[in-house]
Amino acid sequence: MAHFSWWLDGSIVGLYLLVTMAAGLWMRKYVGKVEDFLVAGREMNVYLGIASLAATEFGIVTCMYTAQNGYDKGFAGATPGFVAALAMFVVGVTGFCIKPLRDSSALTIPELFEHRFGPRVRWLAGVVIVLGGLLNMGVFLRTGGEFLVLVCGLKETVMLLGYELDLLALVMTVLLLGVAVYTILGGMLSVLVTDFLQFIVMSVGLIIITVLILVNVGWDKLVAAVQTHHGAGGFNPFLNPSMGWPYIIFNLFLNTAAVLTWQTMIARVLAARDSKTAMRVYSGTAFFFVCRFLIPGIWGIAALATLAPDQVGANTATAMPKFLCAFVPAGLMGILIAAMLAADMSTDSSYMLTWGSVIYNDILAPFRKTRWSDQKGLLWNRMIIACIGVFLLLYGLWYPLKGDIWTYLGVTGTIYLASLSVLLVACCYWNRANSWGAGAAIIFGAAIPVGYLVMEQLPATKDLAASIGPYYSGIATYALVAAAMVVGSLLKPKATIAPAG
Repeated sequence: MAHFSWWLDGSIVGLYLLVTMAAGLWMRKYVGKVEDFLVAGREMNVYLGIASLAATEFGIVTCMYTAQNGYDKGFAGATPGFVAALAMFVVGVTGFCIKPLRDSSALTIPELFEHRFGPRVRWLAGVVIVLGGLLNMGVFLRTGGEFLVLVCGLKETVMLLGYELDLLALVMTVLLLGVAVYTILGGMLSVLVTDFLQFIVMSVGLIIITVLILVNVGWDKLVAAVQTHHGAGGFNPFLNPSMGWPYIIFNLFLNTAAVLTWQTMIARVLAARDSKTAMRVYSGTAFFFVCRFLIPGIWGIAALATLAPDQVGANTATAMPKFLCAFVPAGLMGILIAAMLAADMSTDSSYMLTWGSVIYNDILAPFRKTRWSDQKGLLWNRMIIACIGVFLLLYGLWYPLKGDIWTYLGVTGTIYLASLSVLLVACCYWNRANSWGAGAAIIFGAAIPVGYLVMEQLPATKDLAASIGPYYSGIATYALVAAAMVVGSLLKPKATIAPAG
């Protein structure tokens, strides 16, 4: 039975939304230039950067797939979080790639590539970033809507003005509109300020619900449930039949590439006051990525310990919200919903802005024969974000997600993470890298994961896709992209160019 109280919990959620929207809209008056809109005038400090990055990288979709990992894989499901934390800490301490990137004063990664590989590579890199990013984000709204509908115990349809409407579609639309309004008007300035508020609300909610689970369900019961359902593989990823070496290696490649080139992370690097600030943001946020997987993973394990399999059904991603629906009391339910909305709004706003910035700055670059005025540039950025919102709504309603959420996100992210991470390393540290190698890397990096996604959907090839699996497909992508960069560059030697660093 759901414990959501419309007057008590609804008031908590309503107050949070009112404050967040007001703060986001207030920042509109400080946006006068395109640079203000895209990188907040490059004035982000360490603490705001840490809060913003942590809030951005934890949305409802994050909570859903990490909880699903906990339900399906036990404590071993948090492995990607430890890998990500290690990669982010090392990059933050050493400044590997992110220091020369920030020192270049580029607005996006493809803009840096143009100086080394030419305008065609810049344009092509922008295309694969947007393709991978939008396909990746395409499931965010649906996942967030499903969480809210399930945790509040709402019906599948609702009557509005005499019409029966799909409640999931309605919730997705409302979520999108709320985020789009202040993102379109205030850009990165609104995103950073609202992220800070959302980080506070999100952290309070996560801590309260986790403590409630540990007190009422108990740590011993959680451990026993993992031991009963998953055995040793629930604690050791190398012994888990659904994980093993391929899973570990793929996640090592994936998370390292994400730390170096994932657009929402790089947006904080480029918005930082200087490269030293960017490095401190990375090293300061690193441990959060352990919490990002472990805390919702505990929620998923609590569902494993308390719900019968027939209560969960075939889609294990719904286990955690179904558990919370009956477990969290009124009053705390409002805090939970506010925390999840905070997480989701910060993620959606930042993702929409960063993909939009690449479309404006890199894909549209060849069509700007002369420098656009800031007024025209702001208008185009806002129109682009609005179009992204429409795409996300339609894609979220249409795409039939196969398998677990984290694997889908890993495959779609690889469309550009594999190639751009290799390009960025080569651009910064390899004198022989050139446009032939860069072009080959981008083509191979996009073709393999896109082909895998298509094979999953086609009846004639879905069994072959299942036999290959996403992990071997992902590992092959990273290996072939690196080979393509080396071979392509060596086939067309060119005059030595000093690396970007």
